[in-house]
Amino acid sequence: MRTAILTDLHANREAVGAVLEHAAGQRVQRHALLGDFVGYGADPAWVVDVVHDLVRGGAIAVMGNHDQAVVDGATDGMRSDPRRVVEWTRARLSPAQIRFLAQLPMTAERGDVLFVHANAWAPAGWAYITDRNEATRSLAATDRHLTCCGHVHEPHLYHLAPGGRTGEFVPVPGTPIPLTAGRRWLAIPGSAGQPRDGNPAACYAVLDEAALTLTYWRVPYDVEAAQEKMRAALLPQRLAARLADGQ
Repeated sequence: MRTAILTDLHANREAVGAVLEHAAGQRVQRHALLGDFVGYGADPAWVVDVVHDLVRGGAIAVMGNHDQAVVDGATDGMRSDPRRVVEWTRARLSPAQIRFLAQLPMTAERGDVLFVHANAWAPAGWAYITDRNEATRSLAATDRHLTCCGHVHEPHLYHLAPGGRTGEFVPVPGTPIPLTAGRRWLAIPGSAGQPRDGNPAACYAVLDEAALTLTYWRVPYDVEAAQEKMRAALLPQRLAARLADGQ
């Protein structure tokens, strides 16, 4: 079975469409969607509908912090830009779409794989995994061979050896990585809708369960079209500008 793993779609129709088209060419049979389907971008309804359709077809989907914010509504403590995006997004989703987001689980498991947006030790706390210590903490919170996380918008891969030492590296796109049985793994595919590693190309990964490999991919998309939609919607302009810089 080959699974396309997407996360942090962030209402970016152009990026998500390009990733799904690329994944179809990789012979994927199913999808795992790691949250943050809304926020930042100009096409929240389209992205939520695509995720919903994939879930009805057997895909896994879990909740992200932006999804929760849209479900719960803006809070007094939010900064002005996030508050504006949350309110704008809520106004463009139907009650049924918001209910779908509200019903998403925090985690999901399939076989020896855990899917979660932020981390395994406190999924609803939304703490980031940005170094080996946090990756080790997440790996210690589950016995799954592979944990797939979003939240961090840069692709990364951590591995825990039997002796307790955690290694890390940035995968080379298009190169299958053997997920050796003697180690446990934590994969962050990077953001499909808003990469932040200096490369604007959309990120995702393909898990081949038969070969026990994971392949990271970068997919160029029409960034200018996504930006123009955001500007036309009068969303915060810095959110549109950062797409071209991969920031």
